[in-house]
Order: sequence, then C-alpha cells, then structure tokens
Amino acid sequence: MPKRIIITGATGLAGSEAVRQALLDEEISVVTAIVRRPPAIQDPKLNIVLHDNFRDYSSLTEIFASHDACLWCLGISQTQVTEAEYIRITYEYVITAAQAMLHANPGIGFVFLSGMGADSQEKSSTLFARIKGKTENNLKRLPFKKLAIVRPGGIIPVHKKENAAFFEKLLLPFYPIIQYLVPFAMISSVVLAKAMLHLAKHGSDKTILENMTLKKLVGAAK
Repeated sequence: MPKRIIITGATGLAGSEAVRQALLDEEISVVTAIVRRPPAIQDPKLNIVLHDNFRDYSSLTEIFASHDACLWCLGISQTQVTEAEYIRITYEYVITAAQAMLHANPGIGFVFLSGMGADSQEKSSTLFARIKGKTENNLKRLPFKKLAIVRPGGIIPVHKKENAAFFEKLLLPFYPIIQYLVPFAMISSVVLAKAMLHLAKHGSDKTILENMTLKKLVGAAK
C-alpha cells in the first residue's frame, strides 16, 4: 500500500532532499511538508502545511492521524542560535511533536535526524552531542512501534540548498577532498534521504543507525 509521509525541515539540506526523493518514490502517494515558509519545490504529490508554533500541534491532529510516518529533519546548527534556542529546537520541538503524533496515531512511524557523535550518556561538553543524545533517549521512551534514529556524518549536498549559510557555501569546494580522506564520515544528501525514506516505509531491526549503516542500507535497497 502506498505510504503517506510527513517531512519537517523541508527547506533545509536534509529535509529538502527528503522531499525531492519522496516525490520520486512510487511507494509514496502523499508527501506533507510541515514548514514555516513554503519550499521552492512544487508537485501534485506535495501537500504544504504552513505551521508557526512548533510547541503546539493541536491543529495538525487530522494530518498526524492520516499519515504513516514522519521524517523529522527540522534542526539548526548550535553555532547559529543561543543554547536555550538550540535546546528548544533540537529537543522540545521534537518531543512535543512526537507525543502529539502518537496521541493522534499510535501506529505512526518516526525517523529522527540526529547526527554522528550524539552522546547517549548526555554528558558531552559539546551542546550538539549532549542535546541530540537527550532527544534520542526520550524518543526511545515513547511507545513508537517504528522508531529509527539516524546519525549521519558530514552531509554532502547534491542539490543546491535554499538560503544556504555562508559557511556552508565556503565548504562546498572542500567536500570532495573530505570525502576522499574520511569516506566513513561523509554521506551524500541523496543517500541520506533515500535511507530515511527506506526506514519510514519498511522500518528496521535497529533503532540507532550510524553513517556507514545508512550508506549500506541504501545499497541493499537498490
């Protein structure tokens, strides 16, 4: 049966690629992007839902109830916001949404975009590692029947990102070099998107999937 997929963070690097790959996927019938501003991409299969308050999802109950899975790609670099803002976006938004989705639809699947180096012990001195680990741990405590936590390494953009940050533009010429030197730590945006969609559609016997596992997953799915 064709799947109906929710994607957050659809204007970001990972989220926009997830939308692009989901629209190409014949196993997916509806792609619903929950966003603050409309993404540039348009397609008959794409349903855009404008939503400003990521601490209140009461208006999205029907959407949650009618979809099979969510790819949570909403996020931000710890260098772009204060610590309080980073915790709010990386932890509070995610857990509040996950609880609302489960309340509306106990069978919904959830794929959380975490990152390489996330600290399950929540003791890291690095804000990213500590808060991502905290979010992962609290997601695992929720009664999801299908939960996947993906920990990609550096994401190599295949398509141009909307409103790319200055530092991201600076890094573009260096990605081939980094990929050559540390291939285990890098993943293309397309491979990551396809891996997340595979998990949303089919689930996994693992909850946490590291970078190399994600790359192998897509290879195995071809």
